[in-house]
Amino acid sequence: MTEFTTRPEILGTFGVVTSTHWIASAVGMSILEKGGNAFDAAVATGFVLQILEPHLVGPGGDMPALIYSAKTGKVEVICAQGPAPAGATIEHYTAEGLDLIPGDGLLATVIPGAFDGWMLMLRDFGTMTVREVLEPAIHYAEHGHPMLPRVSATIKGLANFFEKEWPTSYATWLPGGVAPEPHALFCNPALAATYTRIVREAERATGRENQIDAARDAFYRGFVAEAIEDYLKTAEVMDASGNRHKGVLTAADMSGWSATIEAPQTFDYHGWTVAKTGPWGQGPVLLQSLALLKGIDVAAMDPLGADFVHTVVETMKLAYADREVYYGDPAFAAVPIEQLLSDAYNDERRKLITSQASMTLRPGRLPGYENQHDLTMEMLASMSGTGAVYEPTMSHLTEKRGDTVHIDVIDREGNMVSVTPSGGWLQSSPIVPGLGFCLNSRAQMFWLKPGLPTSLAPGKRPRTTLTPSMALYEGRPTLAFGTPGGDQQDQWQLSFFLRYVHHKQNLQAAIDMPLFHTAHFPGSFYPRTSQPGNVMIESSIGAETIKALKAMGHDITEADPWSVGRLTAARRDAGGLLRAAATPRLMQAYAIGR
Repeated sequence: MTEFTTRPEILGTFGVVTSTHWIASAVGMSILEKGGNAFDAAVATGFVLQILEPHLVGPGGDMPALIYSAKTGKVEVICAQGPAPAGATIEHYTAEGLDLIPGDGLLATVIPGAFDGWMLMLRDFGTMTVREVLEPAIHYAEHGHPMLPRVSATIKGLANFFEKEWPTSYATWLPGGVAPEPHALFCNPALAATYTRIVREAERATGRENQIDAARDAFYRGFVAEAIEDYLKTAEVMDASGNRHKGVLTAADMSGWSATIEAPQTFDYHGWTVAKTGPWGQGPVLLQSLALLKGIDVAAMDPLGADFVHTVVETMKLAYADREVYYGDPAFAAVPIEQLLSDAYNDERRKLITSQASMTLRPGRLPGYENQHDLTMEMLASMSGTGAVYEPTMSHLTEKRGDTVHIDVIDREGNMVSVTPSGGWLQSSPIVPGLGFCLNSRAQMFWLKPGLPTSLAPGKRPRTTLTPSMALYEGRPTLAFGTPGGDQQDQWQLSFFLRYVHHKQNLQAAIDMPLFHTAHFPGSFYPRTSQPGNVMIESSIGAETIKALKAMGHDITEADPWSVGRLTAARRDAGGLLRAAATPRLMQAYAIGR
């Protein structure tokens, strides 16, 4: 496969769009063709993905974005990661008999952030109206869209559970008691009605920006928030703990929150500056990995060889170990991110990488954070059992769990978006009556032990795994990229970026190369388990490489070719040439441009 290229100076060229669904990519392109910019296209694409891939993303989810505005000349982060509700206290959850927050159900819900994040992007950076960006989503929800086979399989796998425990979900996803077949047209009339009403209420205001704010009010301070609160007042539903629980989210929680814009966390690497979210997300693990690899000759390694895989895996083990001890919402905890990215710290950490695979979790022990380090390690040591983490992205894992989508857009003006929306999966919790969507389960990333950066607390953001990327080359915004995949997101992105930077692959070739990841560290998703020393790798990497990795001590799980990772990327060269590429894995992602 080859990457898509186009030149904005050619008459009729509008930009490039990549996303994890071909119809959504086409919608984004159509927005550019109608005169919208990259931000308009990203918003419309994001809302359509909620309809097309409801097992991966929904209106009740969350959304971090890296954006570059040609007008402001700045790379910024839109944080639409909703925080914990006021009633989400450790005392309340432990009184419910819990030692971990379940991976589904109503107690796992934080304030849904995605809608406000999309509207903030539209208002401050876009050009279109609420109606224009919501019309495609309303169309597919009302008139139908081809049901993805994986969505059909997910619904069929949960049919009995939905019927017994989540009847509102049963009515939505199995209308008339019949599960949708693959490729059959499927409608969500309740969600179409919700978005239609939001458009109607928005248009009571005068002016584009006022209409957008009115749409935000309808969701967070109007009929949507009221419907959510009315449902949660009495709903008590089964979750992964094996018991029924009520939620704690209220309309007051939603009313008092809004998405924010903040500066990115960055790191310089071989002429590139990589921009990520702050440590309220896992994004800085990619930066920490680059800081460790900065002192290693990655370019001299075969990108398909055992030395490359081993070095990258051992690097990620160290970075992710630090994530467990130090990352969290900076508004609630001191996060020593400058130390974690410093040359001095990583020069010492790099010495831990040997020719043999590590089997232990080895976070650094920073001065002033000794108690936090020890408390985290004691808690993790007390957890029983290991196993697969609760966040599949690959086709060889169960289809009953949730995942994520990703979008990249670059327009002819040079505006850029990299965004990874997720949460509010059809598997997350029951459909809220009358709205056509369910809430998220992001609270499962909090710990119920006090004193940690990721301990549950009202108003605190969970340490999300959602981690879009943007990279500047010699100071010029150049590359937008990302992937779904929970704890694997920055692992796959790291391999892609290294192969692209050091081995001079084009975007498509770098994406197509065999991928791998480790579950060596505790997973972010319930039941928070780990697989020390494990590496999952596509068998297409080659028998020789796999044999060498086993000799180094890695516990290898061979995955089928084309089954790991769903990367997409888009690039703008200094001369204006636009490029885009999308993974062929799972046959859903698409790159389009004109």
